[in-house]
Amino acid sequence: MGTVFIGLRGDRAETDLANDADVEILLQMTLAQAYRPGKIGLSFELFPPKTEKGMAALFRHAGRLAEFQPNYITCTYGAGGSTQNRTLDVISGILEKYNLPVATHLTCVGRTPEELRDYLSRAIGLGIQNVVALRGDPPQGETEFRPVEGGFSYADELVAFIRAEFADMGIAVGGYPETHQEAPSPEVDIENLKRKVDAGADVIITQLFYNNGDFFDFCERCQKAGINVPIVPGLLPVTNGAQVQRIASLCGAKLPAKFLADLQKHEDDAAGQFEVGVEFATQQTADLLEAGVAGIHYYVLNKSEAAERVLNAVSLPR
Repeated sequence: MGTVFIGLRGDRAETDLANDADVEILLQMTLAQAYRPGKIGLSFELFPPKTEKGMAALFRHAGRLAEFQPNYITCTYGAGGSTQNRTLDVISGILEKYNLPVATHLTCVGRTPEELRDYLSRAIGLGIQNVVALRGDPPQGETEFRPVEGGFSYADELVAFIRAEFADMGIAVGGYPETHQEAPSPEVDIENLKRKVDAGADVIITQLFYNNGDFFDFCERCQKAGINVPIVPGLLPVTNGAQVQRIASLCGAKLPAKFLADLQKHEDDAAGQFEVGVEFATQQTADLLEAGVAGIHYYVLNKSEAAERVLNAVSLPR
């Protein structure tokens, strides 16, 4: 396939390779095709902003991220209808502006199979070929997940539904190097992950983590369980120490003591914390690449600066 060059405004370079046929092939690629021997699959995750100002900022940052020619960009999905529409606005906009494959997140929260079918049909109508299938967190104010009447209780049920009704879509699922907080044990967590893969998932994208040893141990346990799809580490470069501690506490991720101490040295210095976070993420990325991971997925929080710095400092086989 010819190379497609992405510019800051989504302009394609005028070469004999970057023609409309090449772009069409690129946009039809599924998640399973993003990870190939000798190549590193690169992806970024966005979330739907609540305001038009936030949406404009998102597309400015997405344009900068597009310069790295990611294999795809994802956008999260909330339980409310307006948030879901925003998700489609974000990813269809990325698709249109930057000629990049995209993936919509999708959860079981508050939706019947009929409503999920309608959402996926709309997504496909917009040219979206991929989905990140998750159970989803309980709605705000609730501590326990409860499906709607007739809805799905587990992510593997959602994966099986998508695979049966939208067979050509690429499907990613979530993995938890430090074990899902609701799982009674790491062994049960891997069994649940195996069910999602057996239901039809093409790739696993992990929750954020800050100890690469946890990721390598997780991969080893997956391999022993017979999970053979690509496992992609999810990284959140730290730009704000207090913010990342809140996020990490929500998903059960641990921050190394030295990393925390380095951040705390710059407690009242935002620029200093940013530099510490970028340095840590750069080293974390470099170590993962050296170990031969299938790809890297960055949680960028709708910003581009930290990911840019990291990617400019490492060498990805693209």
